[in-house]
Amino acid sequence: MDLSAAEDGLMQWLAQGFHGEMHYMAAHGTRRARPAELVPGTVSVITARMDYLPRGKAMEAWQEAELSRLARPGEGIVSVYARGRDYHKVLRARLQKLSDRIAEAVGPFGHRVFTDSAPVLEAELASRSGQGWRGKHTLVLNREAGSMFFLGEIYVDMPLPESAPVTAHCGSCSACIDICPTQAIVAPHRVDARRCISYLTIEHGGPIPLEFRAAMGNRIYGCDDCQLACPWNKFAQVSRLPDFDERAGLSGQQLVHLFAWDEATFLRMTEGGPIRRIGHERWLRNVAVALGNVLRLSEDEGVRAALQSRAEDASPLVREHVAWALAQAASSPVSRSVSTSP
Repeated sequence: MDLSAAEDGLMQWLAQGFHGEMHYMAAHGTRRARPAELVPGTVSVITARMDYLPRGKAMEAWQEAELSRLARPGEGIVSVYARGRDYHKVLRARLQKLSDRIAEAVGPFGHRVFTDSAPVLEAELASRSGQGWRGKHTLVLNREAGSMFFLGEIYVDMPLPESAPVTAHCGSCSACIDICPTQAIVAPHRVDARRCISYLTIEHGGPIPLEFRAAMGNRIYGCDDCQLACPWNKFAQVSRLPDFDERAGLSGQQLVHLFAWDEATFLRMTEGGPIRRIGHERWLRNVAVALGNVLRLSEDEGVRAALQSRAEDASPLVREHVAWALAQAASSPVSRSVSTSP
């Protein structure tokens, strides 16, 4: 469980500022690569993955179906993983249940469960333990499951036989790099989070940088493009759990409808899900950008009216993005003419 080889890459990534506002990544420094420093007494790490494609997906063409949403600009796109229950809660509970079963078999042991909840190099641990290999988009890829799964870990204080890593199978493919709307994958295996739509719509707290707003299109929470383009995801597995079924009201909804949510509605519709963590203000910020991108394509009076309804919003962040969105109508390719016939 020696992760020292990953330390240089981690420190270089941090030094370049690629972590953006995710200050917790820099705050913990090399502890991320040293499990025994994070949890004293740790000797081994058990890694796990959990598939999350919603049940009911037509598996033979799910990637194409998801990409087709981009051709419907009035529809808000929420990342596939976020359409159901918050994975932190689901996977953490299952890992704790596994820990309890291990204790029943071997007796009490020291352990701690992690699910994207602490400074843990999850993808590095997963790849070293044989869960898959690191794709050029930095996510873990598995030959039988693509990359549509969550990762979790159990740090334990007992020695366990090591699982062998697997070889990489990306070859010369650059599909994930080529499709990224903001060129956030700046090199194979290196992502500048500050350019990533997932980061911008979820982790970033302030105004969306102007240079990335048009590229966001109708993506309002996360972005799956690099995974949708990956050939290995034709093997992605549907979750066996109902927790990740798509919630009514979050998938395939019109942006004007989502923009009309007041805070109480937002909290009700996102209860128990990961979207709630960004709060109502960022939600409106994201949807406003998407509505502006609709206005650039067509003079939609319903979209304009929706934006104008929040032109005087109490939040300066929302007001600024609404003003930007309304200004996009001026650059719309739609031409106008007036008949001069008698």
